[in-house]
Amino acid sequence: MSLLPRWFTSKNFAVQLIILALVFDPLGLVGGYLLGPSLGVEPLLGAAYGLVVANFPMSLFVMQRSV
Repeated sequence: MSLLPRWFTSKNFAVQLIILALVFDPLGLVGGYLLGPSLGVEPLLGAAYGLVVANFPMSLFVMQRSV
């Protein structure tokens, strides 16, 4: 189980950011698109909100590395 974190931390910082973006951005886009109408917004606006929410883990990762 510790293989994935070791593999991720062995990459340099730029590659780690790209991996996080490739994982979280599609999840946020699709999740926001699908959940938007149930929250009372248009699907495209929900997708935009989903992308914003999906960027929180990457922002936290960058802030953690900057300290």
